[in-house]
Amino acid sequence: MGIYVDGYVLPIAWNKLDEYKKMAELAGMVWKEHGALAYMECAGDDLEQKEMVSFKQLTGANEEETVIFAWVVFESKEHRDRVNQAVMADPRLAGVMNPDAHPFDCKRMAYGGFTAIVDL
Repeated sequence: MGIYVDGYVLPIAWNKLDEYKKMAELAGMVWKEHGALAYMECAGDDLEQKEMVSFKQLTGANEEETVIFAWVVFESKEHRDRVNQAVMADPRLAGVMNPDAHPFDCKRMAYGGFTAIVDL
């Protein structure tokens, strides 16, 4: 087994970024308390790519939006499953788990689990 990463990308309106950051800070704290090795959320500020697909194209972000690129690191897929189960049951995130309460459209979020193939 090796490091396992949950990753996601989503577009978000610039004027919702502060609200999103508060939600992400709480979520990150909870994930880490339940055993995640690392939790990172990044807002795009250099997304205009001419010779490849940009994150804005990938997510369908418009001019009033940027893109969040984020990941959570775990010891293994099994560890991820245990941590995520505990996180989903944590009452501090009850409001965050409601898609209607998010400052972004969940249907525009891409998410997946990844086995690390290079870890330097």
